[in-house]
Amino acid sequence: MSSKGLSNRIKLSSYDDMFSAENDGNTTAEAKPVEGQIVEIPLSELHTFENHPFRVVDDENMEEMVESVKEYGVLVPAIARPRAEGGYELISGHRRKHASELAGKDTMPVIVRDCDNDEAVVIMVDANIQREDILVSERAKAYQMKYEAMKHQGKAQGNSLQEMSEQAGESMKTIQRLICIASLDDKLLAMVDEKKLGLRQGVDLSFIPQEQQRIVYEVISEMGVSLSQEQSARIKEASRKGYLNADFLRDFLSEKKPKPRKVVFNQKKLDNYFTPDMSNEDIEELIVKLLDEWKEKGEPR
Repeated sequence: MSSKGLSNRIKLSSYDDMFSAENDGNTTAEAKPVEGQIVEIPLSELHTFENHPFRVVDDENMEEMVESVKEYGVLVPAIARPRAEGGYELISGHRRKHASELAGKDTMPVIVRDCDNDEAVVIMVDANIQREDILVSERAKAYQMKYEAMKHQGKAQGNSLQEMSEQAGESMKTIQRLICIASLDDKLLAMVDEKKLGLRQGVDLSFIPQEQQRIVYEVISEMGVSLSQEQSARIKEASRKGYLNADFLRDFLSEKKPKPRKVVFNQKKLDNYFTPDMSNEDIEELIVKLLDEWKEKGEPR
């Protein structure tokens, strides 16, 4: 989603409110924050978003962020909403909070929003979905959360998918597939992340019950095989018809497909039998005709 689209969802304080002599910079969380105001909130009062689908990883990017926070502070405020039980639920800014903790900070700037669960989910997903380092499983779970939130907001299925497609720059079909695999068993979903299971194969397996998904994972891990789309479709059918189990999978996945036969003739040898003006089709037709005659005579093979 573009930064312009996200900014439309965030109500920033006016320049005068944020930097007037009366305010003397950002306010603190001691007084009740005003909607959209930037507030310095203790890190201990910022809590992880419920079912947050995105990882916070201590990688090279995090190291760079920590150094930036040490030198300049958090330049882009996080977004959070008040919790009924006290403190604030982070909507956007989990990596910035972690970097602030590693940098030895006690507080970080936060834009406080008063929004419902569905609006919070949409903002959370839109703030993260364009990152380049997110896994397929993270995108899948995030899209599923946003899709459900948009349905709760009264948007029709087709409209929700079309809007999500336009905002994320991905096709509706891709988003549909990602939403499907969000319901995969975690171990199968990890295989998608590791490119050991294709997205379309994952969609097929998402239609079978979780218990059977675990059986599929155990068998393909045990056998060390990768599923083709044809195989995943057959597994889906076996589940629908009621005969999917470990024994079926082992037998089915052990089947060896006959290799396609390919016959290549040496051109010099063919020149001994066919005139230069004969096309490949003519040569093939004549060879087949001669073989048919040979077969009819009952010649031994």
